[in-house]
Amino acid sequence: MAGEVNRQWRLVARPVGMIKESDFRWAEEPVPAPGENQLRVRNLYLSLDPTNRMWATETPTYLPPVGLGEVMRGIAIGVVEESRHPNFKAGDHVQGLLGWQDYALSDGRGLTVLPHNPALPLTAYFGLFGHIGMTAYFGLLEIGRPQPGETLVVSAAAGAVGSLVGQIGKIQGCRVVGIAGSDDKCRWITEDLGFDAAVNYKTEPVRESLRRHCPDGIDIDFENVGGTIMDDVLGLINLRARVVLCGLIANYNATEPAPGPYNFGNLLIKRARVEGFIVLDYVDRAPEAAAALGRWLLEGKIKYRIDEVAGLEQAPLALNRLFEGANMGKLVVKL
Repeated sequence: MAGEVNRQWRLVARPVGMIKESDFRWAEEPVPAPGENQLRVRNLYLSLDPTNRMWATETPTYLPPVGLGEVMRGIAIGVVEESRHPNFKAGDHVQGLLGWQDYALSDGRGLTVLPHNPALPLTAYFGLFGHIGMTAYFGLLEIGRPQPGETLVVSAAAGAVGSLVGQIGKIQGCRVVGIAGSDDKCRWITEDLGFDAAVNYKTEPVRESLRRHCPDGIDIDFENVGGTIMDDVLGLINLRARVVLCGLIANYNATEPAPGPYNFGNLLIKRARVEGFIVLDYVDRAPEAAAALGRWLLEGKIKYRIDEVAGLEQAPLALNRLFEGANMGKLVVKL
């Protein structure tokens, strides 16, 4: 590897508000050589997720914060270039927390070898399979427990997870209403993905529109956003409604505590259930989700979309697309 460098983004400041490039430092180091029971991975695609913003804060989440000076944490798909580990060989495609960099050393823990399937692009393991598909599948089916004829509302419905949740809801026989931030997104989820209705939260009053599209109330809220949108949904929930708390992206860049929710009391009146979850809770059941999602893909019942950004150097500012509502489908960086 003489003469080659490992380009990296290292976190150097805790972001305040939206991510800034100055929160990171661009570094170039020698490409690492694997030691005993290690392997070197060349990253091909980097997943950009709302949780990246959470990992950059000093507040512990389900994982400890990224330390200042450390390579920014991120899920990547790469190819094994050299291995001294018995369970991995050169040429294997792997997925794991490989970081915002061109090359990563690993001892194999947390790495998944991806199946060799020429019919599937590697990005399918971000857009449909992997952590995104598992989040949609288990979040809706295990916590939302949809029943035929129920009404499901999905916020951030044109995002990676939300777009899958709505389609799984239709497969389960639900009426599905998505909330998204542009007319193009609303057309995509209704005309291409089969949602029954969509609300553009930037151009129409959310609660009034939901009342029109959900005449029988809301049985399941798959919540990705929080804030005022979640509050509008809570005002319309039915008896025994389920609120699947997947994300609160409206608050991730907030510099002041978020108010509300003002309709919190409706959870008591309607005897509703709110449950948060992290996809890591279901890792041991990943094959179950992959089998179902793969079957629905072959049957034409589910679609996914990749929103691709070119170049590792774009990663910090591209992450903000998730909070500006600029992405459609799964946001990835092609290295």
